Amino acid sequence: MYVAVKGGERAIDNAHAWLAEERRGDPAVADLSLAQIREQLALAVNRVMAEGSLYDPDLAALAIKQSRGDLIEAIFLIRAYRTTLPRLGASRPVETAQMAVIRRISATFKDLPGGQVLGPTFDYTHRLLDFKLAADGEVLPAATAPADMADVPHVTGFLNRDGLIEQQPTGNAVPPDLTREPMELPADRALRLQAITRGDEGFILSMAYSTQRGYGRTHAFVGELRIGTVAVEMDIPELGFAVNIGEVELTECETVNQFKGSKTEPPQFTRGYGLVFGQTERKAIAMSLVDRSLRWAELGEDYTGAPAQDEEFVLMHADNVQATGFLEHIKLPHYVDFQSELELVRRLRAEVFAAQEAAE
Repeated sequence: MYVAVKGGERAIDNAHAWLAEERRGDPAVADLSLAQIREQLALAVNRVMAEGSLYDPDLAALAIKQSRGDLIEAIFLIRAYRTTLPRLGASRPVETAQMAVIRRISATFKDLPGGQVLGPTFDYTHRLLDFKLAADGEVLPAATAPADMADVPHVTGFLNRDGLIEQQPTGNAVPPDLTREPMELPADRALRLQAITRGDEGFILSMAYSTQRGYGRTHAFVGELRIGTVAVEMDIPELGFAVNIGEVELTECETVNQFKGSKTEPPQFTRGYGLVFGQTERKAIAMSLVDRSLRWAELGEDYTGAPAQDEEFVLMHADNVQATGFLEHIKLPHYVDFQSELELVRRLRAEVFAAQEAAE
């Protein structure tokens, strides 16, 4: 006989106390500070900020510490906190051409104005465990400070001069805000980009990888990948001009994709676009591939039924907070539902056995 468990409130309190104890770990080991997480686990902090839609490294570090390193739980914490913040205004669109870059590479042009800047990257490291990191007193290798750079124009602008790539859309229409309005399908590109940049990195990576393997294939080159800081400006009506209120670190990726042309457009290159908080280049590249794959209809391409071409499939399954909530709710009490299904299965079994006995 299945019965409901009573006394749940006391058990939950004890579970919270045990969780706090497990989060702290061995008291003999020094407590992990937020500064350590922010500075030494920066890529995890960047992911939490990007998918939590809130640029604050200290709060992201706190969420990571509170969640015991569970990044999806940390993202959930950040989003929940974000809903409590007042909306004071809207900033101007950031000018990524004026980015103070720490990394800027192109897979399409070798010689760029300003040059290729490798920056901090795992691309050329050996995937071998470095046991020196386990020792105290780590000695950092010497590195040359990057040179100051002026404005760095986007690589796609070189193709644009010769009409070899589609034109960027123009207009001053205010895009919808996914954090304040529910998503409606079909979604325009601005809304899709918001959903993808907030989406789970693993899911977006999987969708991008599927396009590379032939499911909604797009032949993409990384036109440019850049990482750096940009100024955030806000118009102040009382002053009559914009003021700089801070800066954020961003990763931007533009992919260049083959396009054979359509009834209205000549053969040219088309664009995929990705923009993510922090140094998050794998996500930005994947985002640009998925963005391009979802544009099949506006470019007059054939729909092959590939998952990365299906707007509803991608956008409604990309959000890891929604996915986690729906997945994990099944571990919560469902005693009444289970009892009804249990009785149904028993009745069906009884009917089957009765029919078998009658046949004999």
